[in-house]
Amino acid sequence: MYQMPIVNLMGEGDKLTESGRRVSVLWQEPESLVFVARGRDYRSEFHINPTDEMMYMIKGEMRLHYRTPEGKEEVAILKEGEVIYTPAGIPHSPRFPSDAYLLVQERKRKEGEVDRFHWYCPECDAFLHEETFTVSDYSVDPVGKAYKRFFDSEEHRTCKECGHVMPNALAESEP
Repeated sequence: MYQMPIVNLMGEGDKLTESGRRVSVLWQEPESLVFVARGRDYRSEFHINPTDEMMYMIKGEMRLHYRTPEGKEEVAILKEGEVIYTPAGIPHSPRFPSDAYLLVQERKRKEGEVDRFHWYCPECDAFLHEETFTVSDYSVDPVGKAYKRFFDSEEHRTCKECGHVMPNALAESEP
């Protein structure tokens, strides 16, 4: 039977808040991946996605940090009800509070495609660490797993240029 799911986006966001989860995958098909995300107050990495992304701010406001080809950090502000297109390969960091919800549409990853997560020193902007993921199922929360590996390692959080140690944001965040 052919399915055409209808989803209440605010309802999905409310379920995320009630459950404490960060991501609700609405569907994963060969050419389409759609999910609702709840904000992570501690988000600091830049995601380098092998696919284009469309992001729609369901509730709240997002500061989408991104890095230009020259490596400069810029910020685009996405208000409730607004949508943004982010082409594949642009390092971006969607930052919004845990009481806000975002709808994301992208292409499901093809075999061999790799997502990358980059962290930079908050003091001197030097590159700190890269985590990579092959995402076959987005419901396993690859962002959360990348965060855990990064923040669980003081070595990953220590800048080799200036010596600054990025605090463990997971230990300081809400449960």
